[in-house]
Amino acid sequence: MRIGGIHVAGVAAHIPGRVLTADAVSAGSCAGRLAAQTGVDSVAVSADESAPDLAVRAAELALKRSGHTAHEVALLLHACVYHQGHDIWAPASYVQRMAVGNRCPALEVRQLSNGGLGALDLAVAYLSAAPDRTAALLTTGDRFGAPGFDRWNSDPGTVYGDAGTALLLSRHGGFARLLSLATVSEPELEGLHRGDDPFGAVPLAQRQPVDLDVVKKAFVARTGVSYSISRVVAGQAEALGRALAQAGLEFADVDRFVLPHFGLRRLTSSYLRPWGLTPEKTTWSWARTVGHLGAGDQFSGLAHLVESRQVHPGEHVLLAGVGAGYSWTCAVLRIDEVPDWAV
Repeated sequence: MRIGGIHVAGVAAHIPGRVLTADAVSAGSCAGRLAAQTGVDSVAVSADESAPDLAVRAAELALKRSGHTAHEVALLLHACVYHQGHDIWAPASYVQRMAVGNRCPALEVRQLSNGGLGALDLAVAYLSAAPDRTAALLTTGDRFGAPGFDRWNSDPGTVYGDAGTALLLSRHGGFARLLSLATVSEPELEGLHRGDDPFGAVPLAQRQPVDLDVVKKAFVARTGVSYSISRVVAGQAEALGRALAQAGLEFADVDRFVLPHFGLRRLTSSYLRPWGLTPEKTTWSWARTVGHLGAGDQFSGLAHLVESRQVHPGEHVLLAGVGAGYSWTCAVLRIDEVPDWAV
């Protein structure tokens, strides 16, 4: 969709701490060859903060940076990938109570790694639907802990990090203007994260820790490699093309790209090579220090670009996301100013 009058007023990431990849290799947690392929220097690891608490910390900072008050938040969406610390429980309501304290709708979004940008798509529509809705607060939070998940090996080629992120959308202005947003789904690929496993009655019924490589190989063995690749390429290209066209831009007009925090080998095959990008045009230098933050790569990457003053007024930033299911979202922002809170 082509968007008018929607701004990014605040964005933040809360990183609890880091573990060096070299230390993980020395400890036997990660094979040296796999570590070298990912190119990841360190990964964000929470010693004691829960996934929702990580999101709360980021939400508080994003709200403060936005200059908005809690009562102006008309919607809260919380996106996540992994276990939130309790069963049959609503983490979005917890984030709302702890970080905002109002009574607006608070809902959870589950589209795995595309959850943050999926929430962005929903929030834009919600704000645009009624003129009295001022702002929407989007949060993500994940903690990829053992024994259920092995951050180094559950998804070979991507190292998973713990973090909370947040972004506040506003109709009353901000440091960046949202120009366009496009989401494309391809449900024929949902089996890539299911494989041939039967449906389980309880979490982690098939194996522990999670092993995404097993289910992907089972799906590909049944359907063929070209079946998945062709649909992935088509979905990603459609999301990109629609977002650029609706923004009235060419690919060359984009100054910075915020991409998923894949390992370097996967990032190169999925984005850098197909799009003709160098890592310097992306947030790879940040991604390789924190790992894949579940649904929060794009919000954290944008926060990093602004905090480190790597973007300037008049420049365009493209946020790209992909989540199992499969879905792809691309959003185009124009930077209007560098906010006072940037370092």
